Amino acid sequence: MRSFWGLMRAYWFSDRWKEAWTLTLVIALLTALSSKAGVWFAMASGELVNSIAFFHDAANTTPLGSLLTNAGILVLLVVLKDAGFTGIRSFVSATLHRKWRGWLDSRFNEALLDTNHTHFHAQNGSSDAAAPDNIDQRVQESIKDMTGGAIGLAMGVLGVATSLYFVGQKLLETSAEVKGLEFLGSYGSAVLAFLAVAIYVPLNTWIAVKLGRLLERLNVRMQQAEGSYRGELITFLRRSFHVAASQGETVQKTMHNRLYGDIDRTWARLNIVNTGYNSFELLYNFIGARIVAYGPGLVPFIHNGFDLKGYITGSEMVNSLISQCSWFIHVMPAIAALRANSQRVTELANAIENVQHPQEFYRLTGRSDFRYDRQNPVFGLTIQKLELAHQGEDATPFLGAANLRFRRGEWTFLKGESGCGKTSLIKAINGLWPYGRGTIVFPEGVKSFYAAQEVKLQQVSLKQLVCLPGSEHDHTDAQVASALHKAGLGDFIEHMADESREGKIWDQVLSGGQKQKLVVARIVLQQPGLLFLDEATGALDPDGKIAFHQAIKDNCPDVTVISVMHEAAPPRSLSGVEFYHSVVSIADGVATKKPLVPSLPRELTTILVQPTRAVEDKWLRFPRRLKQR
Repeated sequence: MRSFWGLMRAYWFSDRWKEAWTLTLVIALLTALSSKAGVWFAMASGELVNSIAFFHDAANTTPLGSLLTNAGILVLLVVLKDAGFTGIRSFVSATLHRKWRGWLDSRFNEALLDTNHTHFHAQNGSSDAAAPDNIDQRVQESIKDMTGGAIGLAMGVLGVATSLYFVGQKLLETSAEVKGLEFLGSYGSAVLAFLAVAIYVPLNTWIAVKLGRLLERLNVRMQQAEGSYRGELITFLRRSFHVAASQGETVQKTMHNRLYGDIDRTWARLNIVNTGYNSFELLYNFIGARIVAYGPGLVPFIHNGFDLKGYITGSEMVNSLISQCSWFIHVMPAIAALRANSQRVTELANAIENVQHPQEFYRLTGRSDFRYDRQNPVFGLTIQKLELAHQGEDATPFLGAANLRFRRGEWTFLKGESGCGKTSLIKAINGLWPYGRGTIVFPEGVKSFYAAQEVKLQQVSLKQLVCLPGSEHDHTDAQVASALHKAGLGDFIEHMADESREGKIWDQVLSGGQKQKLVVARIVLQQPGLLFLDEATGALDPDGKIAFHQAIKDNCPDVTVISVMHEAAPPRSLSGVEFYHSVVSIADGVATKKPLVPSLPRELTTILVQPTRAVEDKWLRFPRRLKQR
């Protein structure tokens, strides 16, 4: 789906092809019937005008009856065509629109929310592969408008084809000889009609295309401006407290005015072009319906080649043919919007495709040479020859770690000045840092859990929030209640099944500290073997931080913890026992690991800092040596 035509045909060749083709064939049939009804309408119009013209003719013995009969037939044809064929077609096309949009939406959501973290990488574009702006707008509005516009486009093209067939056939049947064009025989009036349509419609279509390209560019610009303004409003509402606390309303207002000013300027230009196009279309319709349609039949009518009925019938069919062939002109603004929307959607599809292999994507703008492997869980987590850098082929690494090993059950505290790269190190271990190189070897079969400082809660039930990243069906109510109790959120157990409380979603109900306690509940429930805490206790007071760590220590006995905190020293238990065994210090761009307590037994100290194969032998001899002591 990386091109316009790829997007257009994907649904029809998907696992739901039967649904797609059935609805399409029904629309095609109704379109053909509607075109055929247009011919019947033209003939009925001729009959009605003829009954009016010869109302007082002596040969007409039932003038009123003929007039009312022809008028009734015309009304019935209008009802059949517009309320029947066209109305039902509108319903079926709306159903196709709904189904197609739903299918495309599901495809993009699956692609964005895959295990590759595509949604994350797609927003970290570079100068060579720019990140798509306003992804939410592209998925929501652009897909909807693109699918609707494409269906309208296809129905219009089909309508032109069927009209050319049915109307053209009838014009040939009713054609008459034209004086001066005797060499054409009885096809003279039909040739004049086709010639008039062939000259008038393409010429004006060329004008419409020129205006349509301008409309397309303005539509793209309008969507970008609208998306940027909406995105900023959403972001502002999420950081409302911070704006109020910093008294930043004036700056925020200026930003809003600037973004809306872009909308207003683009909208003004769009209105001018739309007004010009509307005026062009009105003139085109009048000239086509009243001059071009009635012109070709006028010559044979003057020379008695046609009677009035034949003249009116032929002219109405030419008018119908012009109307159908002018569909491209009538929907040019919609086509411009379609092309704009399809461009937005294909850009997103390309961005998704480009980041399916993140390291190859990031190598376009820098060095990205990370290798992730697995090893026996007894060896824990190993980091070898790690260097982290920013974008650019020649970017100097800002952090290096020659060899770090984190044993099973070991708690390590990351220490360093702000901005030294502590969080970047955690991100790199978890595959979320783009540039650098090195080898990260995870313990095989061990579940990992990444707890960040800022906790944003999705709009689901409290039980589902605790069960993340799994499903609420993976754990019983009793297990979730126990986890909430151990995390210090026992007061909310009775509300586990609720998505909101007192009209507010959980992201609004829980304080910052309670959200971090919710993270503890997740950890206790999930029982990870490898836990990354990226300032995950920042919203807790000292007692809360101790309780946070104690809950993990008591309920996850074999977990390996790697933690980033702003404190100079990590917290201890209430009895004074250290939670952490070792510290990774980052200074001058180098990360080094050492025991946190220098008075530990020599064997344990060696184990914590020595990354050699002999370490495993030391673990086996360690209990015997302690007994000898």
